[in-house]
Amino acid sequence: MRKQNGKKSNKLKQSLIHVIRKVFEKNPGAKLTHKQVCEMVDVRDNALRKLVYTILQDLAVEKYLKTLSHGEYVLIEDTANYVEGTLSMSARGAGFVMVSKEVKDIYIAPENVNQSLNGDVVKVQIIKKGPTRTEGRIIAIVERERTQFVGVIQMHENFAFLIPDNTRAGTDIYIPKEKLNGAKDGEKCLVKITVWPKSAGNPFGEVIECLGKKSTNDTEMLSILCNNGIEFQFPNEVLSQAETVGMDLDPLEIEKRRDFRNITTFTIDPVDAKDFDDALSYQILENGHLEIGIHIADVSHYVTPGSPMDIEALKRSNSVYLVDRVVPMLPEQLSNMACSLRPHEDKYSFSAVFEMDENGKIYNEWFGKTVIHSDRRFSYEEAQEIIEGKEGDYQTEIRKLDAIAKLYRGKRMKNGALSIESEEMRFKLDEEGMPVEVMIKVSKDAHKLVEEFMLLANRKVAEFIGIPKKGRDQIPFVYRCHDKPDETKIGVFNVFIDKFGYKLDFTAPDQIAKSINKLLDDIRLTNEYSIIQTMAIRSMAKASYETKNIGHYGLAFEHYTHFTSPIRRYADLVVHRIVFEELNAQKHKYGKELDDVCKRISRMERKAVDAERDSTKYFQVLFVQDKIGEEFEGIVSGLTEHGLFVKMIENQCEGLVAMSDIPGDRFYFDQEKFSVIGAKTKKEYNFGDKVRVKIYEVHFQKRQIDLEML
Repeated sequence: MRKQNGKKSNKLKQSLIHVIRKVFEKNPGAKLTHKQVCEMVDVRDNALRKLVYTILQDLAVEKYLKTLSHGEYVLIEDTANYVEGTLSMSARGAGFVMVSKEVKDIYIAPENVNQSLNGDVVKVQIIKKGPTRTEGRIIAIVERERTQFVGVIQMHENFAFLIPDNTRAGTDIYIPKEKLNGAKDGEKCLVKITVWPKSAGNPFGEVIECLGKKSTNDTEMLSILCNNGIEFQFPNEVLSQAETVGMDLDPLEIEKRRDFRNITTFTIDPVDAKDFDDALSYQILENGHLEIGIHIADVSHYVTPGSPMDIEALKRSNSVYLVDRVVPMLPEQLSNMACSLRPHEDKYSFSAVFEMDENGKIYNEWFGKTVIHSDRRFSYEEAQEIIEGKEGDYQTEIRKLDAIAKLYRGKRMKNGALSIESEEMRFKLDEEGMPVEVMIKVSKDAHKLVEEFMLLANRKVAEFIGIPKKGRDQIPFVYRCHDKPDETKIGVFNVFIDKFGYKLDFTAPDQIAKSINKLLDDIRLTNEYSIIQTMAIRSMAKASYETKNIGHYGLAFEHYTHFTSPIRRYADLVVHRIVFEELNAQKHKYGKELDDVCKRISRMERKAVDAERDSTKYFQVLFVQDKIGEEFEGIVSGLTEHGLFVKMIENQCEGLVAMSDIPGDRFYFDQEKFSVIGAKTKKEYNFGDKVRVKIYEVHFQKRQIDLEML
């Protein structure tokens, strides 16, 4: 009988140990007394309270808990078992925490999300390691990514819920009746989370703004921005500070700078651009060499560290370019007026100036603050016409710069840079902002001219700071890095191109870029070129901002940074400050916090890309809404377990043929073969297959075009 009682008491003790461990693991850093622990595990019996005390003592001996003064206990964290990262939620409520490039994403089951939302920076306790997947539990929210959401109000008798437009938001938001602020059932609203009680399944919120029932471009763009955690309104203190910035230059400041105002200078930008970041100057020196100046808007002169404009710029990290609008990083008084290198106006700039010969060989380089005067503003189209032989302003200069740019590009390709021709979908909009035409923007020589000289400035600035110099410590800096491709992704790409009858040798990492370049060059005039190039890009690592330089694989540069666009990228503003400090032998102000800056601007860059993609999808839906029932030739552009994505050749818009709607069989996605296959007929659909489809439905909220296979 005693033996049985002993077994029971041992079992009870083990259960209590398990429960007490859970209490401390769910409250890392919490200092708990014996009394508090008893309350938290609901132990009232004296004998059990003594047992809890014994367990706490034992856990302290095991070095699981640390005993503090006043009879408090705290968890001793195993740092190897805890990580920080960014949460990415799925529509089903589970998530993945992205930690770093070196660590695999950690799976978080829905029950372990612990009131976290998509995009939050979280602390994770690793609870299970497996060969294919690591699982974790979120134990703390380090930084809440956002608290405002756009969605549709769903009314109940005494309360309402906001159903966010973005299914990956993580949760619906409970709104008490008194916090509805006039919102009605079915209306689209902007809602702010006010509190999330520990005991509540949903956060509590209040309606900030009613956007109405009717779906308009404005409400949809606002929804896209909110759902990607992007600020679209500047705080009043930021606008007030921006209004103090005048357009006139200070004569005393001009005296401190190198004066380029009498040297031929011009800009080349998109036809609808307003924020001119960069200008090129050109002059022939007495020795016959060329002096080429790459002049960048001197945002750092106006935006000082820690100021309201600086804090807001870091928060945004970059400008966001939606189809019908720009959400700038800086207020328009700076981005479009004071900083913008507009024609026929004197402007402050930060410049990289190179003495070179006609073959692009560099003899001298100089970096510093300047003042310039742009003589002419070219659109890309105007510059392209001059390159192609049309008579025009500064034709000699433009053609010479074009020739040097081509030499630089050829050298980059020879060194192993990736030859990617960007294809960007653009929409021509009418006066009401509705799409009337789809255009594919292709990079031509004028774009490549500007690109090569910006690459030159970025590379040379990175070398100036990054290459070790005698007697100088390594300077904290922001590098633009691009890692070598992952072998698994390259293997998948090889399987993909095999569907088209192409095979490449990717055994040597240094040959990957050259092999892909040769393939793309060989198939440039084929229908599958666009899809194969897109998949080649997806097989590469994503570029990011880092303080530790690993080089830029895609450009084949050992040192690379972003220096040339401080109006629209915070990274460039930081780089300007660091370069100025170094040029003037000032103490460098940035230290370890630069790592956090790099993480933030990399994260916000991905959000901007997602928002821009969502915007394009929405306008695709707008463009085809009056084409329901029409038939189109298309190419299979994507394969998933949900069905086939088809790009319509005539308008370049992409739609989905649901798996269940593919006629003639029950189809499924074979991941190993990368094909959609019929269970009985074994009929296959592969990337690049030509198909005929009909538009049968469009979904504005999902931003999706539903297609029927004919």
